[in-house]
Amino acid sequence: MATLSILTVKCGGQREGRNQGFESRSHVYFCKDFFTCYLFKTSFRGENRNWSKAFESSMIRRRNGFCVIAKVRKGKNHDYPWPEDIDPNITSGHLTYLSHFKPLTEKPKPVTLPFEKPLVDLEKKIIEVRRMADETGLDFSDQIGALESKYQQALRDLYAHLTPIQRLSIARHPNRPTVLDYILDITEKWVELHGDRAGYDDPAIVTGIGSMDGKSYMFIGHQKGRNTKENIARNFAMPTPHGYRKALRMMKYADHHGFPIITFVDTPGAFADLKSEELGQGEAIAQNLRTMFGLKVPIVTVVTGEGGSGGALAIACANKLFMLENSAFYVASPEACAAILWKSSQAAPKAAERLRITAKEHYRLKIADGIIPEPLGGAHKDPLWTSQQIKLAITQAMKELANMDKKELLNHRRLKFRSIGGFQEGIPVEPERKRNMKPSDNNMPKTADMVTELENLKNILEPGPSNSTAIQAIEKLKQDVNHEISRAFISMGLQEKFESIKAELSKAPNPPDQAPDRNVKEDMYEIMQEFKQNLLQPGAYLGLKYKLAKLRLVSRFIEITEKSKKLKAEINQKIPLDIKAKMEVLKNAQEKLSKGDSINKDLAEEVERAKKEIEEVLKSANLDIVGVTKRKMVSSSLDLRKKIVELNKEIQEEIERVIDEAGLRSKLKELKAEIAKGSTSKGVEKLQAEIKEGILAALDVSVLKEKVDNLRVELASSTGRATEGKVGAENGKC
Repeated sequence: MATLSILTVKCGGQREGRNQGFESRSHVYFCKDFFTCYLFKTSFRGENRNWSKAFESSMIRRRNGFCVIAKVRKGKNHDYPWPEDIDPNITSGHLTYLSHFKPLTEKPKPVTLPFEKPLVDLEKKIIEVRRMADETGLDFSDQIGALESKYQQALRDLYAHLTPIQRLSIARHPNRPTVLDYILDITEKWVELHGDRAGYDDPAIVTGIGSMDGKSYMFIGHQKGRNTKENIARNFAMPTPHGYRKALRMMKYADHHGFPIITFVDTPGAFADLKSEELGQGEAIAQNLRTMFGLKVPIVTVVTGEGGSGGALAIACANKLFMLENSAFYVASPEACAAILWKSSQAAPKAAERLRITAKEHYRLKIADGIIPEPLGGAHKDPLWTSQQIKLAITQAMKELANMDKKELLNHRRLKFRSIGGFQEGIPVEPERKRNMKPSDNNMPKTADMVTELENLKNILEPGPSNSTAIQAIEKLKQDVNHEISRAFISMGLQEKFESIKAELSKAPNPPDQAPDRNVKEDMYEIMQEFKQNLLQPGAYLGLKYKLAKLRLVSRFIEITEKSKKLKAEINQKIPLDIKAKMEVLKNAQEKLSKGDSINKDLAEEVERAKKEIEEVLKSANLDIVGVTKRKMVSSSLDLRKKIVELNKEIQEEIERVIDEAGLRSKLKELKAEIAKGSTSKGVEKLQAEIKEGILAALDVSVLKEKVDNLRVELASSTGRATEGKVGAENGKC
C-alpha cells in the first residue's frame, strides 16, 4: 500500500472576465494496480472539484490545462501493531505491542494525605540532617537513627488506628498501583484482549490472558489512570456498557476453554451518563451477574482499591473474594450517603463508619474470604511486595477450588452469596415473613456488656478512702484517656506542634509555677481549639468521647463526695457532745417507730426538744435549714410482697377457672403442639388471638382491677415513706 500526495492546478483562459484558476491539495490511497497514466484521463466540470468516479476515462470537454504533481510516500509494512519478526518461542514478558499501557517516563510526584502531615515533618527533618552531614562532613548518624526510629514508630502508630474514611483515602491515593501494574508483576506472560464485538473497546476495563507458574488464567479488571491524561482516557475506571460486555465476552471465552478467572476491582462505580443509560447500563450489569453464577470455572476476585456498588459487583460474583488491607467495598460512597442522610458531605466520616466499608468489617461479616496485607503507608510504598502477596492469596485459593468439580463450584458460589442474605442450608425459608422494623440486635449493646459496665462504674463511684479497686479503676481510666488523646493528636496532625510547645516550655527560664509567655499561650490556645473542632466532628473519635464523658462523671462524683465529707466534718466539729447524745435519742425513737412500737409522752416531748436544739446549733454554724421531714412508720416490705403473691395467685386461679368454663383447654394444648412443631407464625398468632378473646369474654376483670389498683396505691405510698425516711436518716447523721 502506498500514499499519493496530489497537487492539482487548473490553468487556462478566462470566461466572461472571471478567473478560472484554482488549486487543490489532497491525499489519495491507491492499490498496487494503479498507474499514473490514469490521472490524465480525468475530467473536471466547471468549478466542481470532485474527481470522476474511480478515475474512469473521459473526454476533456473544455480547452483547459490540467497539471498534476504526484509524490509517492512509502508506507509501513505493518500498520497493525505486530512486529515484523515475532518470536514464536517467547518465554517471558508481556506483548507490549498489543497494549497501550507503557511505563511512565517520569516518576509520579509524591502525594501527602491530610492525616500523614506529621510524618512529612519528620521526613523533612531527616532530610535536613542528612544534608547538613553531607555539607559539613560531621557524623550525625545517632541523630539520623533516632529520627528514623521515631518516624517508624509514628508510622506504625498512625496506620494501626486508621479510621474508615482514612482507609478510603488510601484506597483512592493517586499513586496507588493500578490493575495492570499488579498483572504485569504477577504474570510471566500476558496478552491483552480488546473489544466487545458489539460497539467499541472500553478502556476502563482491561481483559487478557496471562500465565502464573505455567498455568493460564483470564484476567479482568477496572483500570484507573496513573496521571490526569490517563484518567481521562480511562474514564476514571468507570465502565460503560461496552466495558461490561467486553468482560462478559471474555468470561464466556474462559468458560469455554477452561481458563480460571481472576478479576480485580477498583472503580468508584459504573459510568452514569445519559449515553450509557441509553445503551443499557443496568441490563449489561445484570447480564454479568446472572452469567457469573453459571460459569463452570473457578473465579477469584481481589478488591485492590475501592469497589463501588453494582459497577464493582458486575465482575465480583466469585467463589473467593479477597480485599487489600486498605481497600473499601460499598453500596454507595460515604460522600453520597452523607449527602442523602445528613444533607451534607461533611458527614462522610460518620457515614463511612456506619456503612462498614473496610476490609476488616467485610471479613467479620463473612463477605470477604481474606485480607491481603499491605506495607506500612499503603500499597504504593512497595507495589512489588503487594503484588507478591496478591499472587500468594490467588494461588492458594485456586489450589483449594481446583479440588472441586463443576457442580461443587457452582454450588459453592451460590451458597456464598445466599449466606450473606441469611440463608442457611437445610432450613426451609418462609414464603412470607413479617419484618420487624426495629434496630438490629447486633447493633444494640449486649445485656452482659451493660451489666459489666454498670458494675465497673459502681466500683469507681463507691465512696471510701479504703476502696483500692476504685482508685485503680480511676487511674486506669485516666491512662486510657491519655492514650486516646495521644492517638487523636497523632491522627489530627497536632503531635508535632504539641512537642514543639513542650520543648519551648522546657527551655523557658521561668519557674514552673509562673504562667508561660503570651506567644506560647496563643499557640496552646490554637492547638486546643483545633483539637476541639476535630473532636466535635460527627462520627469521629467515638471511643475518646465516651471515655471523656465517663471521666467527667467520675470527677464530678468525686468532687461532690469530697465536699460532702468536708461539710460533715465541719458540722461534727461545731456540734457539742450533749447535742450528739440527743441525736442518739432521736435515733432510738426512729428505730421504735420503724418496728411499729409506740412511744410514751415523755419520750415524744424529749424528741421535740432535741429537734429544736439541733436546729439552733445548725443555725449558729451558719447553715441554712431547708426543711424538716416528719418520720412516718414504714410499711413492712414483707407484708407487701405477701399481698402481691396472694393477688397473683388469685388472678391465676380465676384465669384457670375461666379456661375450664369456656372450654379453651383443648385450644391451649393445640397451641403448645403448634409451637413445638415450629409452625408458621401466622397459625400460632391466630390460635393465641382466639384464646385471648375467649378469656376476656368470660372473665370479670372489674374486681381484679380494683384489687390491683389498691395494691398499686399502697406500694406507691410505702415507697414515698421509705424515701422520706432515707432523707431523714441522712439528715440525722449530720
